[in-house]
Amino acid sequence: MKKLLFALLALLMLTLSGCHGARDRLSFEIPSELDTGRQFEITFWAKNDTNVTQADIYRKAIADFQEIYPNITVNMRLYTDYSRIYNDVITNISTGTTPNVCITYPDHIATYLTGENIVVPLDELMVDSRFGLGGSQVRFDSPKKDEIIPEFLAECSFGGHQYALPYMRSTEACYVNKTFVEKLGFELPEVMTWDFVWQVSEAAMAKNDDGTFKVNGQKVLIPFIYKSTDNMMIQMLHQLDAGYSDSAGNVLIFNDTTKSLLEEIAGHVKTGAFSTFKISSYPANFLNAGQCIFAIDSTAGATWMGSHAPLLDISEDALVEFETAVLPIPQFDTENISMISQGPSICLFNKEDPQEVLASWLFMQYLLSNEVQISYSCTEGYVPVTSKAQQSPEYQEYLSREGEDGTDHYEVKLQAAKLLLQNPDKTFVTPVFNGSASLRSAAGELIETVVKSIRRKQTVDDAFFQKLYSDTAALYHLDQITPQEQAQSRDLGPLPAASVALLAALALCWLGILIYLLAEYGKKRKARK
Repeated sequence: MKKLLFALLALLMLTLSGCHGARDRLSFEIPSELDTGRQFEITFWAKNDTNVTQADIYRKAIADFQEIYPNITVNMRLYTDYSRIYNDVITNISTGTTPNVCITYPDHIATYLTGENIVVPLDELMVDSRFGLGGSQVRFDSPKKDEIIPEFLAECSFGGHQYALPYMRSTEACYVNKTFVEKLGFELPEVMTWDFVWQVSEAAMAKNDDGTFKVNGQKVLIPFIYKSTDNMMIQMLHQLDAGYSDSAGNVLIFNDTTKSLLEEIAGHVKTGAFSTFKISSYPANFLNAGQCIFAIDSTAGATWMGSHAPLLDISEDALVEFETAVLPIPQFDTENISMISQGPSICLFNKEDPQEVLASWLFMQYLLSNEVQISYSCTEGYVPVTSKAQQSPEYQEYLSREGEDGTDHYEVKLQAAKLLLQNPDKTFVTPVFNGSASLRSAAGELIETVVKSIRRKQTVDDAFFQKLYSDTAALYHLDQITPQEQAQSRDLGPLPAASVALLAALALCWLGILIYLLAEYGKKRKARK
């Protein structure tokens, strides 16, 4: 009886602990085989900037994959920006109609994870000997885990799991009208400081008697335009080792360093030396028209930059001939370069059918194959995320042909790609947590609000910044972000019925043991008498 009760107790405890850890386990079992006798239809949500070539690369990848796996049909849905993908995924989570595979960002995935078993953790899938990266039963030349650039792979790991794979990577570059810099009497360094950029920008504001700017002879000039003010603020803070956020989810951005940076920016907005994409328009348009000297945008946007850019949004008669230099973003310390790593990743959504998830995982892997990686990276200033693709003869030959033509081997595009290829160890990413996407938007909003306020002739003082901080925190619900250590200790609500039943059974078990021990004790006392 005693042994039986203790065995029952042990079983209940194991069952209870297993129930408690269910959310941390792999959300589906990896099938031993892919069922080739069944037809699978999976959905793939992707993004392209109305770039027909990119869309065609996706379509070719799907067609090639379906030739390898004729029982898997891939239906693609294209979006024009990542925020729409994010919003649609959030909407579809509630209806159980998420896509199978999705191009996205880790910040977005952190929000998807607030649902239960929504995104598949990839830790066990990646190393599975059969269907993992480079697995024995994968029918194409899939890269192995150690062939993915470690820095890029690490960007997709958070919360103790690998929740995505990198797809393409880029950073930001400063596209410079070198001709104008030298005309103003400055020598362009290999790495610029923020002070250098501000100094040249202010010097460029000098005008002729007729009101035109001396440097370009035009009535329009914004020397310095930044495309993503989110990245601008994040990178400035990171270079200064100042507060932004931490891995626990604490919001640290509302500090004195941020205020000091915003005051500096405000001063250059007053003179007209600085503006942003949201306020003035695409930096490339101003750069190519000779109306901008420093245009900061993604390396993936290199095909829009320069007098001979293959992609242009202005008429040819508005173009100005100049020499374009591609440099890292400005730095506070040129001996310790720091620039953000960005670019799309791929995540896998869980479904009731493990076979469907496996079919989706195989397609997800195919997007990392050399053919897809190289062909997509050649469209813009992206770089492949695998050493397998980067070191391939085909990609090395592509890089060696820099400047050979003005399309596929456009000089500025290849220089932008090489900027990241040569500096992966100098890149960084921001911490990922539920709410990190909102914090990123808030970082840019701080700059945008200051720029708009200066242009509206509003007073920017201590009271302004105090209100700016509180308004921005409220607008992006930053005060509702719960740091992880607090989230782990917060009230999770009532226990599920199954857990209540197990606890009740556990209590009865202990009661049975107590009754048994009391009975044994009574027998022994009687025996002694």
